[in-house]
Amino acid sequence: MERNLKNVLVISFGFLLLFTAYGGLQNLQSSLHSEEGLGVASLSVLYAALILSSMFLPPILIKKLGCKWTIAGSMCCYIAFSLGNFHASWYTLIPTSVILGIGGAPLWSAKCTYLTIAGNSYAEKAGKNGKDIINQYFGVFFLIFQSSGIWGNLISSLVFGQASTKVEISDVACCGAHDCMTNTTNTTGSAEPSNSLIYILLGIYTASGVLAVLLIVAFLDQIKSNQAETEKEILETPSFWSTFLATFQHLKDKRQCLLIPLTIYSGLEQGFLSGDYTKAYVTCALGIHYVGYVMICFSAVNSFCSLLFGKISQFTGRKLLFALAAVTNTACIIALLLWKPHAKQLAVFFIFPALWGLSDAIWQTQTNGLYGILFEKHKEAAFANYRLWESLGFVISFGYSTKLQIYVKLYILLSTLVLCMVMYGAVEYLEAKSSPGTPPATKKEEVGPLAQDTHV
Repeated sequence: MERNLKNVLVISFGFLLLFTAYGGLQNLQSSLHSEEGLGVASLSVLYAALILSSMFLPPILIKKLGCKWTIAGSMCCYIAFSLGNFHASWYTLIPTSVILGIGGAPLWSAKCTYLTIAGNSYAEKAGKNGKDIINQYFGVFFLIFQSSGIWGNLISSLVFGQASTKVEISDVACCGAHDCMTNTTNTTGSAEPSNSLIYILLGIYTASGVLAVLLIVAFLDQIKSNQAETEKEILETPSFWSTFLATFQHLKDKRQCLLIPLTIYSGLEQGFLSGDYTKAYVTCALGIHYVGYVMICFSAVNSFCSLLFGKISQFTGRKLLFALAAVTNTACIIALLLWKPHAKQLAVFFIFPALWGLSDAIWQTQTNGLYGILFEKHKEAAFANYRLWESLGFVISFGYSTKLQIYVKLYILLSTLVLCMVMYGAVEYLEAKSSPGTPPATKKEEVGPLAQDTHV
């Protein structure tokens, strides 16, 4: 038990160090590299590469290298992205974004496989239920991992807060929904961070990634030979073409087609907050050093509400929670359309990400749970569709980020939200019609840990 728990903690803190760097860096891309939309273009390319790599690369790498070295190697892809930011250009950021996207899928799959094997191994020796131990291991992992959103953003705000030059502005007409689509970094409430501060931040992030790799290489145990049978069973994954075909054959299920708008919306709304809200509202009116603090607010509320709604959903049911998320997001979108951001309204800048975090927690937990319940017999194909359509939402959100004004993006978000709720209502109607009994809500807990592995 002690050895297995040690390995779980090593993986957890390795991911904490790695995503402390990547999470903070992702939230800064639209503000830090706003020239010609380089920052958001790199994120769009990153998620497109993730879609492709998730279809065939994880099982190949895990079989060839094993879980430990797949995790270590994939982490190096994240370090490459940090290094690409030192001299940000189309020739450095785009290739390193592709590298990160390629490494993202194997990283999460290898982590998932390792924890599953470790949980089953201990359960077999201790005579306990494998699913219970696996859920405990994933619980420990996400408890530690989720705090990365706080530390990465806190570091960026503290570093950029050292800037001595402050610029007072009287005209914030270019901030908010009717942004002027200009380089906001130079028209903001604070001067552009100096190169020295940017290099300090990137140095901290790169060092954090290197420490993550060293932690895995030095302290994570390789899977033992007596676990080969378990490993073989878990890694018996279909070929690329069979996975590819199964993913799209699953679209024959009417319910899956109806859930596509909801899944795409999940990517769109997350992309809007990290790519557009941070740039057009926070950086524009307050300065880039506030981006981290604002995203800490989102991460903290999101983590708390994920835990809260995961517990109370058995009492409220998913329909009420989906309705709460839709109403909250609709209110935020309308308010963002009307609001004229100004530095004196500091609290308002934090209220929006807090409410966004509340609704996002529902989209993540309940949509994942819904997929697990509706498609229990075809979970692999179902969650492949989930990753595909959510990643497509990210690609679209970051892809059109520099082409459209904020108010147009908000109208797109609102239209997609209305469409996805209508489609979701149709799914609930079909379910009620086909199975008048009580839906098996208890199944949701089973898919929780694996379903959350939709991060980059």
